[in-house]
Amino acid sequence: MASRVIDPPAAGKQESAVMLLFIAGFKLLKGVMLLVVAIGALRLLHRDVSEVVMHWLDVLRVDPDNRFIHKIIVKSFGIEAKQLKEISAGTFFYSSILLTEGVGLLMRKHWAEWFTVISTAVFIPLEIYEIFHHFTWARVVIFLVNLAIVWYLVDRIRHHK
Repeated sequence: MASRVIDPPAAGKQESAVMLLFIAGFKLLKGVMLLVVAIGALRLLHRDVSEVVMHWLDVLRVDPDNRFIHKIIVKSFGIEAKQLKEISAGTFFYSSILLTEGVGLLMRKHWAEWFTVISTAVFIPLEIYEIFHHFTWARVVIFLVNLAIVWYLVDRIRHHK
């Protein structure tokens, strides 16, 4: 019985394709989530934001006296239409970048690798600042994932030539 030997370069290409698919999925997921946030911000334009927040806290049966929830409630009282428009515009813009990266990587376009490296690396200094000034484990995890994405794609681009 002949054993089947996997060609090491072929195995490397398959592993590389899976990793690229994972990065594309990650970017697409973030892009879609931000798109939902942007649309949600637009839907709040001509409504009382604090009333909407209180409604959803009631629907979800969340304790409004919780310190995290209380911060959200306090911040929601001061949101104006101009701020909602700015939040929505910025979120739509960032969502479009992430969706472009994700689709480009999904289609295995070389320009998408470069675009993802540049657009992800640009935010690394801001992420470091946020970790040191407003530490949370979620920020650390996101920073490490983004750092790994940049490192992987730079290494892939270097070896692509």
